[in-house]
Amino acid sequence: MEQYMPFIWIGFAVLMAVCEAFTTQLVSIWFVLGAVFAAVTTIFTPSIPIQSAVFLFVSLITLIVTRPLVKKFKKKHGNVSTNADRLIGKTGILLSDLNDNEAIGQVKVGSEIWSAKSENTPLSKSTKVMILSIEGVKLIVKPIDQ
Repeated sequence: MEQYMPFIWIGFAVLMAVCEAFTTQLVSIWFVLGAVFAAVTTIFTPSIPIQSAVFLFVSLITLIVTRPLVKKFKKKHGNVSTNADRLIGKTGILLSDLNDNEAIGQVKVGSEIWSAKSENTPLSKSTKVMILSIEGVKLIVKPIDQ
């Protein structure tokens, strides 16, 4: 078993690297480094407990050292809006009146047409509106003062 340990550790490192490649959260990069160091340890000792201790130690140390840096980096760069969230704060033009009880109609934002609901007031067609939020598949809008 001991003669296969370098291959086992390298295989584990490759497996963790592949897992890391499919995520964006840095969940297994520390295990990659730990497994590489454990594989190097096989050159110096055939002891599996020592190799395992090196793996755990290096993984833990790299986690402790790099995790705060990663959190700081992510916080500094903020969250990136995706999908419909990118519409919040943008302006659009009403394609239909919003004056019934539910005040539901359509709004064009850029080249997209969305169902829209007025914040609290009836609005007429061709009114410029700002998107406040999204409820389900409806944009909640309010008129822009001109």
